[in-house]
Amino acid sequence: PALCLTQEAVLTGSMSESDPVNTVLVYVGLDRIGDSLLKLPFVRGLRDAYPGAHITWLAGKDTSVYAGIMAPVVAGLLDEVIECAGIGLSPKELLRRPLNGRAFDLIIDTQRVALASLVLWRIRHKHFVSPFGKFILSSKKPPKDYQFPKSMQRQVLDLLEIASGRSVPTPTTLDLALDPELERIAEALLPDGPDYVGYAPGAGGLPKCWPLENFIAAANSAGGKPVIFLGPQETDWIERVRSDAPDALLPLQANNVGAVHDFAPQLTIAMARRLKLAVSNDSGTGHMFAVSGVPLISLFGRTVPEKFTPMASRLTIIRAQDYGGREMHLIPVAAVIEAIGRELKL
Repeated sequence: PALCLTQEAVLTGSMSESDPVNTVLVYVGLDRIGDSLLKLPFVRGLRDAYPGAHITWLAGKDTSVYAGIMAPVVAGLLDEVIECAGIGLSPKELLRRPLNGRAFDLIIDTQRVALASLVLWRIRHKHFVSPFGKFILSSKKPPKDYQFPKSMQRQVLDLLEIASGRSVPTPTTLDLALDPELERIAEALLPDGPDYVGYAPGAGGLPKCWPLENFIAAANSAGGKPVIFLGPQETDWIERVRSDAPDALLPLQANNVGAVHDFAPQLTIAMARRLKLAVSNDSGTGHMFAVSGVPLISLFGRTVPEKFTPMASRLTIIRAQDYGGREMHLIPVAAVIEAIGRELKL
């Protein structure tokens, strides 16, 4: 649940009209597609809390999709995105001021790793909010009985509450305005009529993937019209899917539309809005399915669903742990087919 902070709950470092926040720095390690969708309510809330501020998003250890494929989604919300900043990688960083001595009115550190937090604290600032060490470095702190949430999305929303003193509720949906042209493409590829069931067999790494043959078995047996979403990292699977699941549609490969549009998340979301139901690993595509509003069956193994819960309108989680371990192959095909059948009847 949201903190719903009152004035009494904010213990130190309150910001007033006489102490405006004109510059904000947010630190993350990196952002992938799924992360960026889960963090988007935080980004929107940040702009709402500080409408006139210059907001800098800092990816200290790697890249951020907010600087690339997700840049259109945060246009007007973030003023600057810095990638691969080299913050939080080496103790030598403590010997100098990061970011060439820049200063910020407010720094929000979204992680709890000692090195990164200590290096960030050396950036000149008026206010600093960090969950590291139970907020030991923070100039604003939560109530003494506060427990940091497991959900990554709720974690960053809580940090915004602590920084701003505002209540920031957990979203149940994520309204995204899509390019009408992408919506027309999605309608042409998935026209009205069938009950489309979407499948996303890929993920950020093979340990997060339910075996491809299991996805194919479900697509062939579970009912509905199967629609299989293969991204640029799954090109080696295209011919196998076409051969083993001949009734399935591969919309991102139709007329090479995925490549033409750089596999834009907005295109996948537009297509997902045409589905009756979707099935996915814990992946970026799974989070795209979720924010489209389609009911989602989400498969988890090594990752923790409590931390990476998708924002689906209706969510069914199937865990490998319930079948004897953390490996994805332990999830039975029958369990997924049964879950699909239940959803298709609703």
